[in-house]
Amino acid sequence: MKPADLLNQADQLPNVPEVVRELIMALDNPNAKYSEIAAKVAKDQTLSLKVLRIVNSAYFGLSRKVASIDEAVVMLGMERLKTLVIASGFAGSVKQVEGLDLKQFWSETFRTAEMAKWLAKHSPLVDADTAFATGVVHNIGRLLLHLAEPNRAKAVQQLIQESKSSRSAAELERFGFTSQDAGRELLMKWHFPQEVCDALVQYRKPMNDHSSHLAQVLHLAA
Repeated sequence: MKPADLLNQADQLPNVPEVVRELIMALDNPNAKYSEIAAKVAKDQTLSLKVLRIVNSAYFGLSRKVASIDEAVVMLGMERLKTLVIASGFAGSVKQVEGLDLKQFWSETFRTAEMAKWLAKHSPLVDADTAFATGVVHNIGRLLLHLAEPNRAKAVQQLIQESKSSRSAAELERFGFTSQDAGRELLMKWHFPQEVCDALVQYRKPMNDHSSHLAQVLHLAA
């Protein structure tokens, strides 16, 4: 089996809303226009409410209430919006997964993302919002394995418990590739930035000559 084989099971892929995927690609475009982004945000009621709630929170300290998505998007800014879109889109993508405690999975994921963002803020080499976004998706491959091949994924868990193998070694034995390989394949399919895709497979071996600074930050965070 190859990572690409998992992606052929379209009905098993994380159900990230189409508007979220469109926004991720649009926000990666340095020439993106706020009006176009706002129009896409307005298509998703849940995301629209979150954007308005954040802009009207004490963090921005506004003297008046903002009710316009166009104005809220401008105030939030592209990078903050990208972080919100990715976090919101992936956290709500799957409601139940066989053999995986989703509450614990997302708790650990967002702790890693927050730590990656904190570390990046202390480095001039890594963008903090990119680090957070990468943290949110860094373990998406594991979610994919459980969705597409639940029995094999549970066999990986069992092998880890019984033999004390590392997760990567157990995944290689049961699948022939790691969850990081699967995650990278999925993000490539969804047209994520190359830097983020590569960081997923590099962060487990951060001292490799080819590892990026983003991968090194992600390794420390994880």
